[in-house]
Amino acid sequence: MILAADLDEIDCRLLTLLQHDGRISNQELAAQVGLSPSPCLRRVKRLEDLGYIRRYVALADPVRLGLGLLAYISVRLDKSSRAGHEAISGFAQAVQDWPEVIQCYAMSGDMDYLLRIQVSDLAAFSHFAMETLMRHPAVVDIRSSFALLSIKETTELPVQPGQGASS
Repeated sequence: MILAADLDEIDCRLLTLLQHDGRISNQELAAQVGLSPSPCLRRVKRLEDLGYIRRYVALADPVRLGLGLLAYISVRLDKSSRAGHEAISGFAQAVQDWPEVIQCYAMSGDMDYLLRIQVSDLAAFSHFAMETLMRHPAVVDIRSSFALLSIKETTELPVQPGQGASS
């Protein structure tokens, strides 16, 4: 397995450019990293095959789609009973079916999960929180925070040669 520590400067530049613009042409990409098109294409294919590039997506504008409310919800689950343990195992699966949940992370600390929710407005948030989230049998407590202003939002990861996990 090749790890980030094994990526060279050109691999890192390819990843950086593709994260910024996944629709860049191979010719333009090759020119920007100083390769001819064929070797550039082979390197990109290698990065895809090794899993450094998971997929290509279009990033939709939530406000234009009428989803202007961004909220984060910390969730605490009931872990005290056998029934609670069964409900917990179903929580991660249930989250997959909730379209309002854009991201979900298992967390350390006093809360078990952190959800990123994108909805149209406070009424939609309230409906999701009360009718979906709080009705899940494992959920015992939630804490909500609302984004007031986006200061920085990116999907681009910092990529540098020699960084990352080692074998």
